[in-house]
Amino acid sequence: MVFDIVTLFPSMFLGPLNGGVVGRARSNGHLGVRLHDLRRWGEGRQRVVDDAPYGGGAGMILRPGPLFEAVESIRERYPVESDRVILLSPQGRKLDHAGVKRLAGIDRLVLLCGRYEGIDERVREALADEELSIGDLVLTGGELPAMMVVDAVARFLPGVLGRPGAAEAESFADGLLESPYYTRPPEFRGRRVPEVLMSGDHGAISRWRVDRAHEVTRSKRPDLLKRDG
Repeated sequence: MVFDIVTLFPSMFLGPLNGGVVGRARSNGHLGVRLHDLRRWGEGRQRVVDDAPYGGGAGMILRPGPLFEAVESIRERYPVESDRVILLSPQGRKLDHAGVKRLAGIDRLVLLCGRYEGIDERVREALADEELSIGDLVLTGGELPAMMVVDAVARFLPGVLGRPGAAEAESFADGLLESPYYTRPPEFRGRRVPEVLMSGDHGAISRWRVDRAHEVTRSKRPDLLKRDG
């Protein structure tokens, strides 16, 4: 799988995408990331990519031309069987576990990182296949959300986590938060590890984890249980 990221600030991605699980996956060839500086498709000698909004208003708006040309150039130079153009935007559908798993089945994601006050509406109407948001908040640009999409989707790709099905054994996979985990020592500052986890009874451990997952979800995210009725 490949991510083509269109951004005004490619250098923001170098640290996060070169370390940890994602960096290792890139080195091992499990996923590819290409960074594209939007100013390459800017207009005129100054490579202009933004302008004042028609009708007035605060801030600058990204012009449609550079974004359309960027996507067209990527598709021409790097053809794939299937791809989707995703605009990172606070107006988008909130990214969740099911959405991440769906995106992991696509050959290539083109991630458009907005900036300034926003983008020309024609990008939403005629270029982006979908809009994604990471929550009800506004950031200075789409770069951090794009990094989160890469990180989350990468975990579903074969070989990235090392253990088959590892991503399906974590929070949200079955609509619940994960049960608590403990490690050594068995007692720390007066707090002991639950005896069942040290019992060696795998059936009892499994039942305990299911019960605790429901309990944690009811306490911290009851909205997840309401979704299932």
